[in-house]
Amino acid sequence: MFDNMLRIIYMGTPDFAVEPLKTLVEAGKNVVAVVTMPDKPAGRGHKLQFSPVKEYALKAGIPVLQPENLKSPDFLQELASYNADLQIVVAFRMLPEAVWSMPKYGTFNLHASLLPRYRGAAPINWAVINGDKETGITTFFLKHEIDTGNIILQEKVAIDEEDNAGDVHDKLMYLGADLVLKTLKMIEEDNVITRPQDDAQASPAPKIFKDTAKLDFDKCAADIRNLVRGMAPYPAAWFNIKLQDGNESMMKIFKVSTEEKNHNYSVGTILTDGKKMLKIACKDGFINLLEVQMAGKKRMAAEDLMRGTNLVGATII
Repeated sequence: MFDNMLRIIYMGTPDFAVEPLKTLVEAGKNVVAVVTMPDKPAGRGHKLQFSPVKEYALKAGIPVLQPENLKSPDFLQELASYNADLQIVVAFRMLPEAVWSMPKYGTFNLHASLLPRYRGAAPINWAVINGDKETGITTFFLKHEIDTGNIILQEKVAIDEEDNAGDVHDKLMYLGADLVLKTLKMIEEDNVITRPQDDAQASPAPKIFKDTAKLDFDKCAADIRNLVRGMAPYPAAWFNIKLQDGNESMMKIFKVSTEEKNHNYSVGTILTDGKKMLKIACKDGFINLLEVQMAGKKRMAAEDLMRGTNLVGATII
């Protein structure tokens, strides 16, 4: 059995990475340093904003490293000075070999999918976009190719019919925190048995861009609804709309329901009574808009939007 006070360096940046770090700290594990992204200017005043992981690390009294360049000799020297036995990575950047191979017991990563499915930057979004009924979380040891290392542990979770990407994110965040701790305990006890990934079963989860979230009403209702779910709450599915008075705006869509039925409307036709009903014709039925946001306005129920905005005669552009 290894010393259960292995010296750990933790690497992560967003909210998703905070809960596993918090779980390690509260379990009394020896996190000697945290590596996170450099501070970025945000908001109207362009004030430097700390990453969520940095905010937690500072409160917990853990030293924070924020390298601009992970291959920098100065950073590598500083990292080595902590003499870590193990590195744990959750929602961070791709690491060079000089970093992930440094600790005695290697580096393991927590990935928000059942690898080898959804290798890449946006596994949660793509699982929902593709209409999957389940997904999960994986810990694996890093190697050269991204998200391809030998699997240590996996846990499955259901994707419910009404779940959006935010809901699945939160499920996996807490499940992942537990899995990180379980993985660490296996390493401490020298009880790790890994298995290679089956590349034949692999699927990609590429980064989400603005155009990825643009709605195409020439698709079937179920696929459109899944895209809306997979993009909510961020970055949000969207389309551009032109009002009868000539004003144009982006409309973000956060929640919809579907009607699958034959109709004679052109795809993309907006149908509304101006009060409660707001729907768009698609390939095999209609998409009912339930929660929306127009430029310059807050996210709200569609019927609330229609109280202050005339959508009668509006068209998609």
